[in-house]
Amino acid sequence: MMGYYIIIGIISLASWLVSQQLKRKFKKYSQIHLQNGLSGREIAEKMLSDHGINDVKVISTSGQLTDHYNPKNKTVNLSDVVYNERNTASAAVAAHEVGHAVQHAKAYKWLTMRSQLVPVVNISSKFSIWLVIGGLALGAAESSGLGFYVAIAGLVMMGMASLFSLITLPVEYDASNRALAWLKTKNMLTATEQDGAHDALKWAARTYLVAALGSLAMLFYWALRILGSRD
Repeated sequence: MMGYYIIIGIISLASWLVSQQLKRKFKKYSQIHLQNGLSGREIAEKMLSDHGINDVKVISTSGQLTDHYNPKNKTVNLSDVVYNERNTASAAVAAHEVGHAVQHAKAYKWLTMRSQLVPVVNISSKFSIWLVIGGLALGAAESSGLGFYVAIAGLVMMGMASLFSLITLPVEYDASNRALAWLKTKNMLTATEQDGAHDALKWAARTYLVAALGSLAMLFYWALRILGSRD
């Protein structure tokens, strides 16, 4: 189990470092006020309008870094500081979330795949590790082979979570690319503001990259443990 704790430690450290850097970046770009004077809400509404999307609402949500697009009720949910503020960070986040709405409107295949996986991952993420550990324990206690198959079932469920993390990467990067392209094409930001928006979204995307790498690392670790138990 020592290897498990080492991997958890490395993943947690990497996640913390990226998270801290992301917070620093957003704090920095929150202090750069937009010359166009638009709030995050106004940026989001204009981007939706420019893409001909009229059935999506922009609403505020409590919390920090809680911004997201909800495809079920077609809402762009912006945290209070993004919804109301008029700075580079709020413009970047607002445009990014609308990027997801544009993906939804255009039936972007990776977003569709991720949405289809959500109910499966919600279940598998709760039980996969318990099935894996329980299966290994059962396999060590008896020789019928049942424990191995229980562990494999848990590993497959864990693999679904890893697949979800991997599919999330193109979804997030594409949403940022759509956001930055629109901000630049419509001359919404100055050159300095555009550079700041790009930097902020780059670090936001890295949080998903770290999560995906961590998920894969855990999957391979348990796969080796399970397959090794057959020797």
